[in-house]
Amino acid sequence: MEAKLLSEHYSDDSYIGLEGYKSKGGYAELKTAFKMKPEEIIEVVKQSGLRGRGGAGFPTGVKWGFLPKNGEPRYLLCNADEGEPGTFKDRVMMERAPHQLIEGMIISGFAVGSHKAYIYVRGEYMDSVRILEKAIQEAYAAGYLGKNILGSGFDFDLDVYRGAGAYICGEETGMISSLEGKKGQPKLKPPFPAIQGYLKKPTIVNNVETLAAVKYIIRDGAEGYRKYGTEKSAGTKLFSVSGDVNKPGVYEVPLGYSLMDLINNECGGMREGRKLKAVIPGGSSAPVLTAEETGRATMDYECLAEMGSMLGSGAVIIIDETRCMVDMLKVILHFYHHESCGQCTPCREGTGWLEKIVRSIVDGNGRLQDIDLLNRVAENMKGRTICALSDAAALPTMSFIQKFREEFEFFIREGRSQVKG
Repeated sequence: MEAKLLSEHYSDDSYIGLEGYKSKGGYAELKTAFKMKPEEIIEVVKQSGLRGRGGAGFPTGVKWGFLPKNGEPRYLLCNADEGEPGTFKDRVMMERAPHQLIEGMIISGFAVGSHKAYIYVRGEYMDSVRILEKAIQEAYAAGYLGKNILGSGFDFDLDVYRGAGAYICGEETGMISSLEGKKGQPKLKPPFPAIQGYLKKPTIVNNVETLAAVKYIIRDGAEGYRKYGTEKSAGTKLFSVSGDVNKPGVYEVPLGYSLMDLINNECGGMREGRKLKAVIPGGSSAPVLTAEETGRATMDYECLAEMGSMLGSGAVIIIDETRCMVDMLKVILHFYHHESCGQCTPCREGTGWLEKIVRSIVDGNGRLQDIDLLNRVAENMKGRTICALSDAAALPTMSFIQKFREEFEFFIREGRSQVKG
């Protein structure tokens, strides 16, 4: 059951260019928005129930409402860093519908009173940058960007900023540091970016999918948008599905959709008829679900939180019976150790210790007490750092051990994987 709002025209190559986008109703919502007052737009976004699609799930309209009314210049930043392993839906959005994002950003900029915006794109996304820059040139040439847009009296400038491939810059304050030309390290909050962000000015940071969705809220109204999803998780969501399914890819479904239906209906079921073993539902930092839990899960913020995991960025990683969970944890921990910025001791040292211990198990040098040691190290990393990277390594570690402990014990006793022989 694909509920296509954002992705309705992604299969049409002409939708990438301005004329093709306009032929499908592109920029019509911008004209509608200019007939509204900025505070009316903020209110309709609040009423729609739109929540941040980058991982945190914070209500978008509420975030916009935090901006101080002090007359200072303010900035709108689009977080297109997308470094969470397993996540690739923002890349598809930028490459298949760049004008959708641009229109959403102009409407959002008008709503929050920002005249200058940046799209901070992950360093590896070369094609995304090229396509976005071409679309921005088209929008300037057509009068959708720049001075006095469509005779509204509203000025809005937009630039693309390319990151340098650091996962930590996906955290909003780390991204702001990078954008300012400093080392990409997260900052303590408060002050929050809405009060003091880019260049110490009020700043709103939203994800690609969040900003693109604003266009459809203007088109359909809050109630129209709420036709999809649940009471607390409104609207549709794009999920990046990878792993052991027949049709991995990006799928848009209503929030609250059954995880098993996503696997079986959208993704064509398990590859080679194998059995489902586990699912990571929200990117590699999300605690893992067993096959039994997957059967009860729906893809919304509340259900996954109740199950001890999270929706996160919407990266669904499907794991079949042939995969070794010890090996998988080693790969995840190598990533987080490598990507720690080193600012906070529990993360800088803890990610290294977690990787080192799991690596020793995989290398055949593990001890049974190492399993509890992993748990203790992870417990001491949680909630003790400026950003959530430390938790992103600790939470998968604890969930893998809790739900697949026998695989770790087997690997230590036998010196080999339980599933690989």
